[in-house]
Amino acid sequence: MPNRNDYTIGWICALSTEQIAAEEFLDEEHQAPDDIPPTDSNHYTLGSIGKHNIVITVLPRDEYGIASAANVATNLLRSFPNIRIGLLVGIGGGAPSEKHDIRLGDVVVSAASANDGGVFQYDFGKTIQGESFQNTGFLNMPPTVLRTAVSSLRTQHKRKGHRLKEDIDSVLKKNKRLRREFGRPPAHSDRLFRPDVIHNPGECASACAQDESSLIRRRERIEDEEDDPAIHYGLIASANQLMKDASIRDKLSAEKDVLCFEMEAAGLVNHFPCLVIRGICDYSDSHKNKEWQGYAAMTAAAYAKDLIRQLHPSKIEAEQRLSEVLDKVLDTTMGIKTNVQDIRSQLQSEEDCKILEWLSESDYSRHHNDNIYRRQEGTGQWLLNSKEYQDWLSTSKQKLFCPGIPGAGKTILTAIVIDNLHTRSLDDSTVGIAYHYCNFKRQDEQTAARLMASLLKQLCSYQRSLPDVVKAVHKKHTVNQTRPSLEDISITLQSVAGIYSRVFIAIDALDECQPKERSLFLSKFSDLQVKAEINIFATSRPILEIEKLFNGCQSIDIVASPDDIYKYVDGHISQLSDFVQHNPELQEQIKTEISASVQGMFLLAQLYLSSLEDKISPKEIRQALERIKLQGQKDQKFEILHDAYDDTVERIKSQKNGFRRLAEKTLSWINHAKRQLTVIELQHALAVDFEMDNGNIPREFDDESKPGIDLIVSVCCGLLTTDQDTADEESRVIRLVHYTAQEYLSQIREKWFPGAEMKMADVCAVYLSFDVFESGAFKCENRSYYRQREEEIKMIDKRLHSNPFYAYASINWGHHARESNTSSQIILNFLADNNKVQAAAQVMLEGDFDRFMYLIPNNEDTTGLSLTSIFGAVKLTQDLLDKPTTRFEDDLDMAIRGAVLQGYTSLVELLLENGADPDTTIGAGSPLITVATADGYVDVVRTLLRYGADPNKRSRSSDNWTALLEAVRNDDLTITELLLENGANYTLQSYSLGTTVTDEAIRQDNKRMARLLLDKITHPMEKATQFKRMMLSSAVTRQKIEFAQMVFEKDPGLDLKGDYGTELLFRAIEDDRRNRHIIELLLEKGASPNVKGSDGTEQPLSEEEVKKRECLVRELDLRLNSA
Repeated sequence: MPNRNDYTIGWICALSTEQIAAEEFLDEEHQAPDDIPPTDSNHYTLGSIGKHNIVITVLPRDEYGIASAANVATNLLRSFPNIRIGLLVGIGGGAPSEKHDIRLGDVVVSAASANDGGVFQYDFGKTIQGESFQNTGFLNMPPTVLRTAVSSLRTQHKRKGHRLKEDIDSVLKKNKRLRREFGRPPAHSDRLFRPDVIHNPGECASACAQDESSLIRRRERIEDEEDDPAIHYGLIASANQLMKDASIRDKLSAEKDVLCFEMEAAGLVNHFPCLVIRGICDYSDSHKNKEWQGYAAMTAAAYAKDLIRQLHPSKIEAEQRLSEVLDKVLDTTMGIKTNVQDIRSQLQSEEDCKILEWLSESDYSRHHNDNIYRRQEGTGQWLLNSKEYQDWLSTSKQKLFCPGIPGAGKTILTAIVIDNLHTRSLDDSTVGIAYHYCNFKRQDEQTAARLMASLLKQLCSYQRSLPDVVKAVHKKHTVNQTRPSLEDISITLQSVAGIYSRVFIAIDALDECQPKERSLFLSKFSDLQVKAEINIFATSRPILEIEKLFNGCQSIDIVASPDDIYKYVDGHISQLSDFVQHNPELQEQIKTEISASVQGMFLLAQLYLSSLEDKISPKEIRQALERIKLQGQKDQKFEILHDAYDDTVERIKSQKNGFRRLAEKTLSWINHAKRQLTVIELQHALAVDFEMDNGNIPREFDDESKPGIDLIVSVCCGLLTTDQDTADEESRVIRLVHYTAQEYLSQIREKWFPGAEMKMADVCAVYLSFDVFESGAFKCENRSYYRQREEEIKMIDKRLHSNPFYAYASINWGHHARESNTSSQIILNFLADNNKVQAAAQVMLEGDFDRFMYLIPNNEDTTGLSLTSIFGAVKLTQDLLDKPTTRFEDDLDMAIRGAVLQGYTSLVELLLENGADPDTTIGAGSPLITVATADGYVDVVRTLLRYGADPNKRSRSSDNWTALLEAVRNDDLTITELLLENGANYTLQSYSLGTTVTDEAIRQDNKRMARLLLDKITHPMEKATQFKRMMLSSAVTRQKIEFAQMVFEKDPGLDLKGDYGTELLFRAIEDDRRNRHIIELLLEKGASPNVKGSDGTEQPLSEEEVKKRECLVRELDLRLNSA
């Protein structure tokens, strides 16, 4: 085991890409020490270059920036106390200018001048309008020994040139698997855009670089006269945030002569004597991509190795041990955190809020405040006093599951628990609390990822500033215009939860989540509980599937106690008629009878009280109470609830015609709406009145047609309620009193609300067709893309504010139309008006960007046919296609994209029949068949193939995958078989990683998929043999003996003689894992360590290769003999 005191050079990387490059340039790798202190979370690679022993370490995944770099340095110096100098080596963004011709792949080395130390910390500075950039100071110079070595190497390179390119080629020749990611990209991909050209969604090559005028022309480098890559020496700017603004880049370049931007150096160089070396992977603008990152990491590492060769061991030993200045590093880290907080501006606080809104739009406090408002004072104390609850509070990493029948008051009790937790931890900032109220009407919002994101948002909101790990996730996904995955959010949530000493999570009504999402969510939280101090409180109906997920946990049944029911009725009896208020005896009878009859259901108490509101005498009250008493004697609680709803419906039907019609329209909207409606949205929907037969279609909204909210609630006889969490009544959500009311209405909807979906679609279409929307989508002209978007959003917000039902109508009319499965002239008239269609599409895109970003890439090109396809409205699409004016090729291609993305098979077929291109692409260039495969739409894939889709068409995105690769990755046996039967080429590789179908199947340890591939690919013979060899190669590469055996089971006589078998054998021997069984299997099947030609003579090898292989063969003999 190596002695940690023998290592004198520390090499720090920020990314795994940089770490790989660093390790490849070591002359030797050493065994990792096993005596690293347990408090050190760093991962180390040990090795040597020349006579120098080196330690390489990397920042934790998804953690970037100044403070993180300083923390890594702190651990490094504690574990390797004899380190004398440091290198910070990796990638950065270039700042090209007329003075400095910086290109992708070039190297920038921090170099001190008379005024600075080579690194400039720019996020500590201040920008004053109209004046030049002001900073708080430059950071210290690297140590003398490094500066001397840099000067010597710079002179040497100037005289003789460098060999960075040759050194990189040598590394990639030895390790061919790195060529794709770390080799030099083609020269044409090095594009420098004008500063005013902002990156558009999609790949820069296709989305930004089509217009030559958007690029800055640069001369070609002269091969014999200039180094390529070039090495630049000067000032590096470092900050806690990624630089991706070309205008700020150019400003700092002009004022400070900055050559490069990065995110870690300022955390180290002030008191950690290190040199910063950066390979240029982008130009610090909005056109960032990862294409050059691997090669840039290589050029930086190659320069670092060249520099280390210049250092003499005795000069390094003369330097002070860095562990002796460790306290200064810690002071720097704390100083950075303090300074960042002190100079934090209002704009930065707003930026944190924007990130939190991006993370989750869930307004968690709104639901909680409404539930607390509804709580009857004094109820729920039994739960807070229970032993189970007290044990849950006092013990970490516990779950408390509280099942209860519908209407038992689970939601209000959850609110009481949350309120209690907040009260207990009011003065303790080390306790984090987060919660979520699930709702049957918000199922689309209740994916596992969105639930976790909502909880993460709440835990972040307790912090003075947003945790760096959250900012990193935001940067990563906003650059790529993606949303964080469940895994991303889980990792981030674990990190943020670690900030607190205790975390309490409360989830109400798990039964109102989709089963798949619920299981995913609870599984992730169980994993998190192992790693963080998290307690979970959850409620649900008593459903066996959910109860199994909480096996072995603390549990307490939720049943409304008679005492709590009594308090509730007592608190709400004032809503009854005046004669009740003056009759204490009658009041007591009401409280007693209802409390005794509801069988633990608060909801029944609410409905029973409501049923007494229209009674006009004590006799009618007592008669009603007698019926309530008889109902309460039934054994089935759900039957009692159903009877109560029956009685309520009869009361609605017995009203005067006007009131009855208003109640029916209201309940139809509430029951069929695709999301919860606000009061003002419902009022506008109810106010749209028209008679199609008479041609009486309104062209503008009539405010006098709007019914009052008190009347709306009254005519629904207790079935509706409005949230009480906001003073603005119109913005309150109006909803059914309980989800059991939704279930009840759903059972009678066909009878009570016939044709409701089509009526609602028509109402939406009438609203969308008002004359006020004739101007179409907003388009602002402004040189600044961001200013233009800001102005457009303001105008859209103004339109939505003036027309409250417009957002709902735009986003949901098509859902109502699809579910009605009919057509309508009102809707067809709307779809024929391109201006109004595009205005609605703009709101769709703004209102639900994640969903519509690929369906509506540009609202200016959206047509009626596009919208019907997005919503899967087959009948409407057919009606549009029957009109000659609709049938344009672009319309069809846009339409089929929407149909494929949504998995509407019958609609896909209809569009293909009418001339849509089966090989059109989506987004950044993914073929339809690949997208359908990725989403598992078997019938869509089958339909596309039947209409001639090319199964081998590649995606133009970074991985260039085919549909077959996607099917194998998704473990979709059905689609894999379907593609193979229709000519899919199983030899195609992804361009980015060189992945084959066999690589992917074996990587996932997917034996079913591997067996299917072997069974299906059987002819012609030479192709089948080629495929078996591919699978065997993948098995050897991944050291998977089961897959190698599977190949030989399929073909016992597979020929391993000659170069192929020898190459496989040496690959198995060279692998660090050296699976003895694979080596023996290859030898048994005829692979030979001696390379022979077809005539039996040995083939010449290079001297280096001969020595290497002789060594490996000797090692093989030793291993097999010892075994």
